[in-house]
Order: sequence, then C-alpha cells, then structure tokens
Amino acid sequence: MLSIEAAQAEFAPRTIYLNTATLGLPPARSLAALQAVLTDWRNGTENPLDHDEPIARARRAYAELVNVRPSDVALGSQVSTYVALVAQWLPLGGEVLVATGEFTSLTFPFFAAGHRVREVPLEHLADEVRPATKLIAVSAVQSADGRVADLAALRATGVPILLDTTQAVGWLPIDATQYAFTVAGGYKWLLTPRGTTFFTVRPECDLTPLNANWYAGADPWDSIYGSPLRLASDARRLDLSPAWHAWIAAAESLDLLRSIGPEPLHTHALTLANRFRHLTGLATPNLPSAIVSATADDAVPHLLAKSNITAATRAARLRLSFHLSTTEPDVTKAAQTLRGHLHD
Repeated sequence: MLSIEAAQAEFAPRTIYLNTATLGLPPARSLAALQAVLTDWRNGTENPLDHDEPIARARRAYAELVNVRPSDVALGSQVSTYVALVAQWLPLGGEVLVATGEFTSLTFPFFAAGHRVREVPLEHLADEVRPATKLIAVSAVQSADGRVADLAALRATGVPILLDTTQAVGWLPIDATQYAFTVAGGYKWLLTPRGTTFFTVRPECDLTPLNANWYAGADPWDSIYGSPLRLASDARRLDLSPAWHAWIAAAESLDLLRSIGPEPLHTHALTLANRFRHLTGLATPNLPSAIVSATADDAVPHLLAKSNITAATRAARLRLSFHLSTTEPDVTKAAQTLRGHLHD
C-alpha cells in the first residue's frame, strides 16, 4: 500500500487547490504517460495496439476500487451515454425517482425517453418510494453542494438504483455490487482526463448495446469489419471506442488511487474537510462529505484571489473540495483566509 504522504509527492499545484469537484489534478505519472504517447504521435511511432494494456489496466484498477469484477465494468466517455442506455432499458409507465436539483446528465435522458420523473428532496428520497417507483436515479454525492445520499436507506427500499458516483469514487468507498447500475465520470475524484467514464451493470440487467461498435467486440481487433454482430458477452459489450490518449493517462491515475485504497483516501479527505469546517465555524453534516458548501460574503472572491486559492461557485454558494493533493497547510491557510466570511 502507498501512503498518502508518498502519493502527494506526485502533485505540484501552483495554487491552494480546493476544486477537485470541478476538475481533478493529474499525478506526475499520468502527465508523463500522456506526454510520452503525445510524443510518439508526433513522431509517427505510436502503435494503437500498445494501448490495449493501459486500457485493461484502467478497467482492472477501477473494478478493484468499487469491488466488482473487471468483466462487470464498461468504459466510455460520458455519463449521459450510459444513463440513456438505462432509460431505454426501463419500460415506460412506471416512475423514476430523483433528487431535486440533481445533475442533469443523470436526469435528462429519462425525460427525453418519455419517462415519468418525480423530483423530491434528497433527504426524503427513500421515504418517497411508491409502488409505481421502478428506479431510483441519484448521485451518491451531490455536485452542487456535496450532500451525501443515505445509500443504506435507498438500498433498503428494494427498488433498483442507478447510482452516479462521479463525485464519490476516489474519496467515498462505494461497493458497486450493491446497485443495479453505477456510472462515474473520471475527470474529478479519479484524477483522469475528461472523456473517461466507468459504468457497472449487474449481469441480470440485460441492456441493449445501442452504441455497439468495434471496441465492444469479443475480440476488438477482429471486430473492425463486416458482419455478423459479435460483441463481448460481459459488460465490455457496452464499451465505447476509447479516446486512447485519455485512457493512457487514466490508467496511471487509477493505479495510484488503487495502490492507496478507498479507506485511506476516505479518511484523508474527511479529516481535511472536517478540519476546515471546524476552523471556519461551519457545521459538520450528519453524513460527512469531502465537499464543503457555504454561503460566502462579498469579500470572498477577492480573498480567494489574494491568497491564491482555487475553488468554485455552485448553486450560488462557495464550493470547496478536499482530496489527495490537498495538504494540512492548505487547509490552515484557506481557513485563515475565509474565517468570518462563510456561514451555513
């Protein structure tokens, strides 16, 4: 196992970076791998066959992080692509239950497919399940403000769940075997380039591979031309043709996170986020989050710029996120800068 301290040597941000919920920073090994393949591309020495190994490694590392078999993981480029597959699979007539203010890549495909979608407050999601509810589609962690869903209560309803883990896997331990479907954009907490997405599906959920392509073949390099249809028998049948360079970098980031493990990453992120809350007088939620959301006064934009702190504004609130690249001195400086200017 790799320690948090050793892994932090891979990062060298020039700001106090508290914005992983928008865009994760690449570790040095990912940047080096990406630069190497870009050099090969420019020199005319790149061989696409060489990319199969890092793509397979990325699949294995992600599977380990979420406790599934690699054969249960599909690789793509956008969350909404996989949500749309679920929306097509789910029969019309029932109800899809979602949280009010949910990220639209998780909800728009259901609206577009003609499903009846009911929005309720996140905290009441499990209580609002009705006989007509055929699917719960929810983010494990809300993008806008970092609220964590009560996943145990949702599982206890017995309703199939499509869980968006984009703001979760990488800091919040997730067991994907407990959900019918999970989907994660990798470019935040998984520290991969944009254009890398992971989808898990239980074998009994027989999704139609509407985006069938050569890379979803049982043997991709023997599936490039001609009929018949010959897709993989497992979740790889839902793969999308990979953006090679993004996946080469992704494999290195995922190897780094895998070598640390979900529990140490969880402990590190929550320790820093809760310390920031304590130092600034913000309340700690019942379900603690690595994302801190607070109302900020008018002085905050200037203070952030003056102290070289990178954060985000979402839903008219300041959003700060604490991950592997964040250090205790970062938290101390940010809290000193913002104390007295934030409230719940």
